[in-house]
Amino acid sequence: MAEQQTLEHVADTVALGSRLGEQLRAGDVVILSGPLGAGKTVLAQGIAAAMKVDGPVTSPTYVLARVHPARRCGAPALIHVDVYRLLDQHGADLLGELDALDLDTDLDDAVVVVEWGEGLAERLCERHLDVRLERVSHSDVRIATWQWVCS
Repeated sequence: MAEQQTLEHVADTVALGSRLGEQLRAGDVVILSGPLGAGKTVLAQGIAAAMKVDGPVTSPTYVLARVHPARRCGAPALIHVDVYRLLDQHGADLLGELDALDLDTDLDDAVVVVEWGEGLAERLCERHLDVRLERVSHSDVRIATWQWVCS
């Protein structure tokens, strides 16, 4: 069953990401979807904070994927992926591009968070956390809806 929360401030989005991040384990895939400016990267920052990984979490739009190693021995790394750049390439083999990252081979030791990955990233595993962020019209308020989905 899907859960939902109203996020009135950026801090609320970070806090939700942190709550979700505390529950994630190596092998988990999180798919973040929503329009530009909905807060996907901010949510990923909250996930990263809870996971205690290295490096600032910024939008990986131009590099496609960033690896954030865990600060604690034995804890999973965070692989932050943004498929948005690929969506602009007409005729691109999106699944092939995603597959070329070998993310599925990293799942044993990492949590993979994919922005704009709906319709593609689900193929990385049998179960994923689907998080959808929507902006309320003419407002800074966002609505987050999330649930675990089995493929």
